[in-house]
Amino acid sequence: MIILSILFFVTAILYSSVGFGGGSTYLALLLIWEIPYYIFPVIALVCNIFVVSGNSFNYIKAGYFNSKLLYPYLIGSIPFAFIGGSLPIEKNIFEILLFIVLLFAGLMLLFNFKSYDNEDKTYKNIPYFFSILIGCFLGFVSGVVGIGGGIFLSPILFLLKAGKANHIVTTASLFILINSIFGVAGQLTKSVVFSDISNYWYLFLAVIIGGQIGNFLNLKIFPARILALVTSLLVIFVALRMGVKLFI
Repeated sequence: MIILSILFFVTAILYSSVGFGGGSTYLALLLIWEIPYYIFPVIALVCNIFVVSGNSFNYIKAGYFNSKLLYPYLIGSIPFAFIGGSLPIEKNIFEILLFIVLLFAGLMLLFNFKSYDNEDKTYKNIPYFFSILIGCFLGFVSGVVGIGGGIFLSPILFLLKAGKANHIVTTASLFILINSIFGVAGQLTKSVVFSDISNYWYLFLAVIIGGQIGNFLNLKIFPARILALVTSLLVIFVALRMGVKLFI
């Protein structure tokens, strides 16, 4: 389990450096390590919460919070994250869904990594109803699979030119945090054994430390576009690794 802890630590560094929690890759790693299927969505979501809590606090403290950008997506996502998390799903279907989610998210991030340092001053007002619909879809997918959804929301907001890069990253972090909380609540309506989850406390510790390091790298050292590029390549690599396991 030392190797798994190190991988969680590295994942937390990379994802938190661009405002994400890492839930999608935690899930893939737990699948590869053959952790009991019924608990690893909760493990991944709790790791998300630990990682993005620090990010969210630091971004808000830095003045990057934009309530008008965040709230419409949350209105749609919160109930659907809970509903998705409460739905039972077969393991083989879950694995295929996770593969699709990882590959799609990695490609979206790869195609938009330059936007993380974009200083374009031209932004668009996204229709409120359209934002809610996006939130509903992302919330449901997040709840079912066990991720926060920010890895989708962030590239979408960049594509739509919905706001400044710092505001989008902050919105994605808070979106992940709140969706993960309601996703955990939904997951816990199923038969999840708390004692089994507590056996993996070392993974939580690894992501707490990694998340703080990643947030420091984002705010202080490396350009965000470089960190986004590295993160996208990591997501795609994990997706391909899963694809080989599933289909070959």
